[in-house]
Amino acid sequence: MIRVLIADDEPMMRAGIRAVLSTAADVEIVAEARDGHDAVEGVRRHRPDVAVLDIRMPGTDGITAAGEIARLAPDTGVVMLTTFGEDDYILRALGAGAAGFLIKSGEPEELIAGVRAVADGAAYLSPKVAARVLAHLAAGGAGTAAARRADARARVDALTAREREVLSYLGAGWANGRIARRLGVVEGTVKFHVSAILSRLGVENRAAAAVVAHEAGIVAPEAPQHD
Repeated sequence: MIRVLIADDEPMMRAGIRAVLSTAADVEIVAEARDGHDAVEGVRRHRPDVAVLDIRMPGTDGITAAGEIARLAPDTGVVMLTTFGEDDYILRALGAGAAGFLIKSGEPEELIAGVRAVADGAAYLSPKVAARVLAHLAAGGAGTAAARRADARARVDALTAREREVLSYLGAGWANGRIARRLGVVEGTVKFHVSAILSRLGVENRAAAAVVAHEAGIVAPEAPQHD
């Protein structure tokens, strides 16, 4: 059972998230919070597997809360909920250690898929979020966008063929176990490859590696699913 905490300052939004997640037989809502401070305290008390946080909340916002949760309970994965126009916040949340990013107006199935992926230790960028992040990174101009894509491809080219394959699955939000089953190897081997990929790419977490995969255009075509 995946134990989840929900944090959003809007009661109607919390109710909607709860209703969607309650349709998943493997998800249990263990706590709700109205702001980032309450979310951190809820994580401290309940130790959920996943915290679903609104990216902007009064007082302590979701980004600050994500950073505190990463320090307090590193085993709790963080999924950020965002709206269009919050691209700067998404990039800051990446730096804070959030592992999942979803658009509030997205499909309900994406929320469940994102929670499951993050609970499995994967990173999950909904297609709309990935597109927004890449568009924001490209906003500095065509030359800047081209330079970023070229840099991403150069970094990816420095990986081994197997590491590039693993990175393509990271970009699609696959967890280590599913990657291992696809490749016919033990999960420990995938963990070794992931560590090497993060080091070679010069990034700190799987979500940031997923962004590089999207920039380089090597994301696995198959959508994430819960095996």
